[in-house]
Amino acid sequence: MSTAAATLPISDVRRTPVPLILGGLAFLIAFGEPLFTLGRDWWTDPDAGHGLLLFPIAIWLAWKAGIEPEKRPMPRLGMALLVASILLRFVSGLAAELFTMRASLIGAAIGLILYTIGPLQLKRWWLSILLICLSVPLPDVLLGTLALPLQLKASQWGAALLKLRHVPVRLSGNVINLPGRSLFVTEACSGLRSLTALLALGLLIGGMWLRRPWLRVLLVAAAIPVAMMLNAVRIFLTGFFVYFVDPRLAEGVMHLTEGWAIFCVAFLILAAFAWLLANLEARVRKAPA
Repeated sequence: MSTAAATLPISDVRRTPVPLILGGLAFLIAFGEPLFTLGRDWWTDPDAGHGLLLFPIAIWLAWKAGIEPEKRPMPRLGMALLVASILLRFVSGLAAELFTMRASLIGAAIGLILYTIGPLQLKRWWLSILLICLSVPLPDVLLGTLALPLQLKASQWGAALLKLRHVPVRLSGNVINLPGRSLFVTEACSGLRSLTALLALGLLIGGMWLRRPWLRVLLVAAAIPVAMMLNAVRIFLTGFFVYFVDPRLAEGVMHLTEGWAIFCVAFLILAAFAWLLANLEARVRKAPA
């Protein structure tokens, strides 16, 4: 009687979620600021708005993939990564560097997965993890470094397309000079936003449609020239409408509508390429050895 009474509380303690609750609270205390600022940037920053779409999709894909039944935890590696992430979190907090703080958040989550379940869970959730990584905004210094060459290349290609249509053009850096009008290819028109979105879509489509890793890499890589070329087409159309129709078409609703239409075309091209790769992969699987 006394033995049974003594074992019941121990069993109940093991079943209670107290360690899980305490661990979750500790995680929120340590990484609450990166989580809050990340959500704030998703909501307020146009360059980071894709996170509002990518993060829920990543959570849904992780839920759909489920938990790995064959658990092979790696407590030493997981604890080492968790400690390193916590240290990085507080060092980056002292420097007020948001990107590193958010990277430490992802590192800590991966460390917890390794500690409790093991690398097989990371393999099961690889697509969700990469989508979450893509949802983290890049630092402003890196964005500026990437945007400038994209601006210049888009300006060059757009001006070349205008010349093919016999439009008198004089290119000066990222400024396209037309008769009586100048088009400034700003950082917002560099195509970096559409490139980020297409990379995420390529990763998502490749992860769901394709099985071979090299085909997935090829699909994601194809998003880069597609985004750059269609951004040049957008600049060409803007210059064409300004020169032949009305200069006001380079501003306002028409300019935004043109950008959305070009992005839809880019997405259709990427989806068609993914369809071709999926059919090629299916034929290779069916081919006799």
